[in-house]
Amino acid sequence: MSALDRYRHLLDADLAAFIQAHERGFPPDLDAQPLDRQRAVYGEMCSAFHAPTPADIEILDTALEFPDRAIRLRIYRPLGRKGAATVLYFHGGGFVFGDLDSHGDMCAELCSRADVDVISVDYRLAPEHLHPAAFDDAMAAFAWAARTFGQSPILFGESAGGSLAAAVAAATRRHSEKPCGLVLVYPGLGVHGDLPSFSEHAEAPLLTAAEIGHYQAIRLREAGDAADPAVNPLRDTDYTDLPPTFVSVPEFDPLRDEGQLYCELILAAGGNATCVVEPRLVHSFLRARTRVVRAAGAFDRIVDAVKSMSAC
Repeated sequence: MSALDRYRHLLDADLAAFIQAHERGFPPDLDAQPLDRQRAVYGEMCSAFHAPTPADIEILDTALEFPDRAIRLRIYRPLGRKGAATVLYFHGGGFVFGDLDSHGDMCAELCSRADVDVISVDYRLAPEHLHPAAFDDAMAAFAWAARTFGQSPILFGESAGGSLAAAVAAATRRHSEKPCGLVLVYPGLGVHGDLPSFSEHAEAPLLTAAEIGHYQAIRLREAGDAADPAVNPLRDTDYTDLPPTFVSVPEFDPLRDEGQLYCELILAAGGNATCVVEPRLVHSFLRARTRVVRAAGAFDRIVDAVKSMSAC
């Protein structure tokens, strides 16, 4: 029985149809193919769900040049003017997939609806580039954004990108240019099997517990890296001084409880954090926001959270 068949009775019809289309575009058995083929299919799937670009924004590509690498960036801004705030965006894809194109429509819509500048970061991917490559790129992009835009950015991370955003928030929380806010959408934060949702939804549609383990392992240079908070932010022991945090997690996701625990730890440390569990949704629901009523509502709440952080 497929994951969709196991969950179909719990899902709205529009979400079930989205999952079915998603799995046709990026089938679960694709991991047997060469990595370049996997990435090509992932890109094709993302293109199939790509929403039109809003007419009220402009897009600019640039790059940060270093002796050993270049970090590509794509900047989305309201047409002809500066946004109310700057959002530094880290895409999902298990640290193996994703680029400036794969999640570009979400960045464009966030720019338009929240009236913010959005900087999307094309950080290095595994297995070619192991930890700390992605984290180093994220930190470099943060420093550049704060310096170039003249304001501390709001960090935004989706799935694997949520891990990066949380790691950057922790690393920069006591800087003079600390982040204005932190928005995480179904983030992987690193305790996995220790929480109920990991077993309750181990075979959930669009992300399974086995896939989480695979994507975690492929990123590490050595097993001990898993204890590094820059890899798994829930391995940290200090949750003080973090920026205002909003976390959105779907009910049917192995990672659900990680987002909730992260907010609880911030609150226990005297911080400001909100976690919203979106009922009857699954991982990757942002890609379904134009097709699924519940996903659209969840995105509305995410946009509102970004707007609330814009007055830093």
